[in-house]
Amino acid sequence: MRTLPIFTDLRAFLEWNQGRGQVLRLSDPLSVRHEMTAVQLAALRTGGPVLRFDAATLPDGRPAGMPVVTNLFATPDRVAAGMGLTLDQVPDFGAFLAALRSPPPLEGMRDALSRWPMLRAALATRPRLLRHGPVQQNVTEAPDLTALPIQTPWPDDGGPLITWPVVVTRPHDSRTEDVTRYNLGVYRAQVLGPDRLVMRWLAHRGGAAHARTWAQAGQPMPVAVVLGADPAMLLAAALPLPETVSEMTFSGVLRGARAELVPARSVPLMVPARAEMVIEGWIHPGETAPEGPFGDHTGYYNAVEPFPVMRVSALTHRDQPLYLTTVTGRPPDEPSVIGEVFNALALPVIRAQIPEISDLWLPPAGCSYRIAVISVRKRYPGQARRVMMALWGMLPQFSYTKLLIVVDDDIDVRNWDDIAWALATRMDPSRDLMVLDRTPMDYLDFASPEEGLAGKLGIDATTKIGTETAREWGKVMALNPEHEARAADILARAGLVT
Repeated sequence: MRTLPIFTDLRAFLEWNQGRGQVLRLSDPLSVRHEMTAVQLAALRTGGPVLRFDAATLPDGRPAGMPVVTNLFATPDRVAAGMGLTLDQVPDFGAFLAALRSPPPLEGMRDALSRWPMLRAALATRPRLLRHGPVQQNVTEAPDLTALPIQTPWPDDGGPLITWPVVVTRPHDSRTEDVTRYNLGVYRAQVLGPDRLVMRWLAHRGGAAHARTWAQAGQPMPVAVVLGADPAMLLAAALPLPETVSEMTFSGVLRGARAELVPARSVPLMVPARAEMVIEGWIHPGETAPEGPFGDHTGYYNAVEPFPVMRVSALTHRDQPLYLTTVTGRPPDEPSVIGEVFNALALPVIRAQIPEISDLWLPPAGCSYRIAVISVRKRYPGQARRVMMALWGMLPQFSYTKLLIVVDDDIDVRNWDDIAWALATRMDPSRDLMVLDRTPMDYLDFASPEEGLAGKLGIDATTKIGTETAREWGKVMALNPEHEARAADILARAGLVT
């Protein structure tokens, strides 16, 4: 299935994109404080290339001392390429992942042999533990984080913000070598000073769950903040995987090769051997600091809240390191582009749990998971409501979906005109709305009546059947397909359509 090279590190991915004319090197001096953001977003909105700022400057005007790379996944094609795929291969890969999670029964030796690529991919998920790696070519035990080109993206942001970290943690009852129990999460980290960060993770995230186990034991937790990981590890950390699936091992499936890990220098953790940089440190129980405000994917600044403080104990990096960053804001932004591809990747997994779903769309303007449109193959009364409840409970991310619209499979879920027609002709507000109260919600949702709790609305815009209606349902008008084909041919010959 894989047709692209294996990208063992960020540099290999950049080199491949460079060969396709998809890397733009900028020599204009631009400050990491606010200025760089405008260039990033303007380029992203044109479907532009990866940007490499070779003359980035720190807030005080000093040269950054290293290139800054951004817009790595600013197009769907590059997101797919980060998984070693072309865009049209993403749905098939999603089906493969669904089968890998729940393999169907074997039907003889021939069937077993045909699944060898699946077995090989499963074996590739096991990380390889090394003693040395490029990420530790340089080790600083008393680093100054303020000397790194860390962006302050928006004018009212509370300070410099690390936006593309892969944060590595493990639970208290695990050993350093138990990498299958590690959690990889993309959590923003505010720089408080030369050797302190604020780690913003919400209570339901894996890093926060691990932190609770160390706090209950009354011990500080080791943490590693990986900067400039390979594309597969970046995407695995960002994917909404089930809690039982290890992001570290899953990255091997995406990469097509085993992750290579080395022991961190100052904390008991294994870290990616080929990353650009790793910030190592400890989070002590009960030590917090105000985080924010920062511009977020909703298009608003979030409120200032206390989050755990990480005391930095070491910084390791490659020779001539690259600093990878991104900007989060109202869509379109890089996370919303990644979300488009993840939508296609996740659909087969969702269908495996809810087979009647034909298609699902998370509109990018809906701020990730806030709005979803689902089409179903309708067979019985009440089916749309059952699908709503199943999706809300399937993954933690869908517990943040405040609006679900369910339509029939003759509706294009990516076409707002189709959706509006279904709402106008197949939905009655007095019958077809399902409202839930006091359900989990993202703290960044300012429309919520209470922090972390909000309502949900499900709209059944499907054709009503059986006991769902007492009236005879209308018949959808449609032309004869042969007549439509002939009309298209006539108009094409007349030059009116292509």
